[in-house]
Parts: sequence; structure tokens; C-alpha cells
Amino acid sequence: MKHKILTMTLFAAFSCATPPNTDDNFKVEHRGALKNIMHKGDISAQADLTDFKNTQHFYALGAMENLKGEILILDSKPFISSVQDQELAISNSFDHKAALLVYASVDKWTSFTIPDNISTYEDLEKYVEQTAEESGVNIDEPFPFLIEGQVNSFDWHVINWKDGDTAHSHEKHINSGLRGTLTDQAVEILGFYSNSHHAIFTHHTTNMHLHIKTADSKTSGHLDGLTLGQGMTLKLPNSN
Repeated sequence: MKHKILTMTLFAAFSCATPPNTDDNFKVEHRGALKNIMHKGDISAQADLTDFKNTQHFYALGAMENLKGEILILDSKPFISSVQDQELAISNSFDHKAALLVYASVDKWTSFTIPDNISTYEDLEKYVEQTAEESGVNIDEPFPFLIEGQVNSFDWHVINWKDGDTAHSHEKHINSGLRGTLTDQAVEILGFYSNSHHAIFTHHTTNMHLHIKTADSKTSGHLDGLTLGQGMTLKLPNSN
């Protein structure tokens, strides 16, 4: 009798739990962790991008091994940015390795027009969370999203870590390679949202990790800040 009661109790507990996003058309996974980079200095390869070369509708972002560049993959097309001779270089090859990689495969997206009063990074984070929850995405599990349209401005960087430097900080990462601000650009942004992966693939001050590329593919890198333009689009995984 006790066994039956325990079984029923466990069944009720799991029935009331919020289901993970694995029941939808995606599952977010990661290789490596920010805390291992920041506190242990582990910038070794944790993933080989060629392993995902034949994965359909693959979306990923991260940092290259030894922190020698930034990774952005949009619908299975890579945009790997690095610093070559003090200039930005972008490779469309999977022949790279990652010290940190966050990824998911999504074949169906639902589009939302971002209200014009959503302007800053902080506004966007709140809007992404609210819209995802209202559309049926489990916001207690990580999920990917896309932002498309014309931004008023954005700040970006591409890391180019100095060999042998073991003292890591977020500020040093930003300043180690190329950085800049662009205005009035059509862009594509890939983000991953999570409220439970701080120091894993988001920093402590945010629930988002974002990488960006311009529509002409001349600039791609880590997104540090932005001012949204009007009529931009948020895309969330189709949860139906």
C-alpha cells in the first residue's frame, strides 16, 4: 500500500512539473562553460564544428578554441569571425573548433513584430521573456531566438586572446581583439535565453547571449549592446 501511495505521489509531482522544451521542435545543448574559461583558464577545444556539418536547421554561437574568434551559425551556415592582420575576417567553413558552443536545431519559427517602444538591450530581454512565455515556450528551460531588421546602432567585438595570458575578465575579452559600433544596419541576431545558465553560457548580469551579423555579411561577432530600430522582428521556435 505504501508503494502505491509513493508511486501516485511521484506521478502527481511529475505531472505538475513544467515540461522541458525538448517536447517542442528543439533542444538547447552546450559544450564548454564560461566559468571554466574565466576561472580555470580553460580555452581548449570542447567541440568540433565539423560534427554538425550535416545537421539541418542548425543554429549556434560561441567562442573559438583558444579564444581566437567568434562563432555564429544560422540555419546551418557558419559565419566564423576572427582577427587576421588587425582586420576582421569571416569564414563560412565548419573547419573550426569551439571553446564554448551553445546550439539547437530549429526548423520552424513563429514571427512577432517588436513594438517600437522596445529599444534597449534591457527592453529586448524583457520582451523576449514575456513573448516566449505567452507563446507557450517554457522560459525555465533555455531556448533560442532570432532578431531581424534594421537596428539604429549596435556594439560588437571579436575576441583575439593573447597567447599565454591566463588572467581572464569580461572587459579584457572585449578589448583583446576588434570592436566597434555600427549604425543604421540591417542585421540578423541569434540569441539564447536562459535564467539558469549564468556562468555557463550567459554572464551573471543577463539571461541572454547574442551574436550578430550584418545582412551584407561584412561584420559578424559578439553583440555587446544595441538600439533597436522600428518594425524589427522576433522569431521564436514554433511550440505547436
